[in-house]
Amino acid sequence: MPLDSQFSILNSQFSILPALRQGLTLLYPTDTIWGIGCDAANADAVERIYAIKQRDHSKSMLILANQQMLSPHTPSEALQLLLHSSRPTTVILPATMLAAPIAHNLPAADGTVGVRIPQFDFCQQLLNHLGCPLVSTSANLSGHPSPATYDDIDPILKQRIDCCLPDHPSFHHPATAPSRIVRLLPDGTLSTLRG
Repeated sequence: MPLDSQFSILNSQFSILPALRQGLTLLYPTDTIWGIGCDAANADAVERIYAIKQRDHSKSMLILANQQMLSPHTPSEALQLLLHSSRPTTVILPATMLAAPIAHNLPAADGTVGVRIPQFDFCQQLLNHLGCPLVSTSANLSGHPSPATYDDIDPILKQRIDCCLPDHPSFHHPATAPSRIVRLLPDGTLSTLRG
């Protein structure tokens, strides 16, 4: 079944978009591993994810976005990396380089936020239908290993999340590790933090 059809069925069956717009949390597949997400502009929902994961606020979370959610002033090198990298890549940018609003409790203390433009069709459709960035953090309790598969996700964690999408063959893809992380430095150069 094509992913666009799968997205429509899942959205109808699980009310994904209404749930996110109401500030609820979502367990969903990303282009890397299974993640926990919410509307990135909803500060209460962001706070709930910190609580669900028992994560310290000093450890910021990244967002998934599409190109339209980025400022037209995003440096071309960073944009090319986000759009055309051969593997999932998160670029840490000043939050001011987003064209879409995000919650005040999402950027790191230095005012930056990790951004990834997913290549996974399901995530692209989710972003396009939602119309705003989506928080994306690994589906694990803080300090525990990131789950490689749906079956690796802690059942206790699933109970804490409002809307849990089920596993499905169309969600399976080769990537089972977190993304590469690259930071945009003040001088416009890029520095790899996690290869």
